[in-house]
Amino acid sequence: MGERDDRLIGELARLGVAPSVTRAALDIDGILQRWRRRFLKRELGQRALSDLGLPLDLAQLDVLMAIWAPANEFADDADGETMVSTVAARLGIDPSRASRLVAEVIGLGLARRAVSQRDARRTVVGLTDDGLAVVGAVRDYKFLVMGEFLKGWTEQEVATFVPLLERFSAWTDEPGPDRAPGLDRRIAALRAALGDLTRRAEAD
Repeated sequence: MGERDDRLIGELARLGVAPSVTRAALDIDGILQRWRRRFLKRELGQRALSDLGLPLDLAQLDVLMAIWAPANEFADDADGETMVSTVAARLGIDPSRASRLVAEVIGLGLARRAVSQRDARRTVVGLTDDGLAVVGAVRDYKFLVMGEFLKGWTEQEVATFVPLLERFSAWTDEPGPDRAPGLDRRIAALRAALGDLTRRAEAD
């Protein structure tokens, strides 16, 4: 652990966080930052499009996936009808961008518009046979690659890793019930220490 982290480790120790816990948090953060930078590049998705020779970009592929709504990604009425607003919600993008992307994949012959069977005033979107073929091929590719990697893990490693990853993925959803004594005061002190910097930035 670098000497620059010694101050942080000592500071958190005074707040009741064991040095071993802080070191683990530093290790986890380093791994996640490296992972984030790789996933921002969407390496696996880019490789899939390239290796499969698909004339799509990643945003268009995301829209196809959001329309098809694989159960392991989207738990929100995946068997129901899909509208442009549904695509926007599933991908966390604004409706105008979703509308443009849906129009693009329709133009490519990968999706189609139809009238809702539940409400004739609504327009829904679905995949064409070509769109289904693209989604199927990309998912096969993705899980062939992941499966090739995970087959070297033991069943116990997988059984341990998956629930822990799920548990860790939700750590920012809400604050823990047992905050370290003095944590709120320390956060307030950090904010106050940055006050001059903030004021100078606002003045500029």
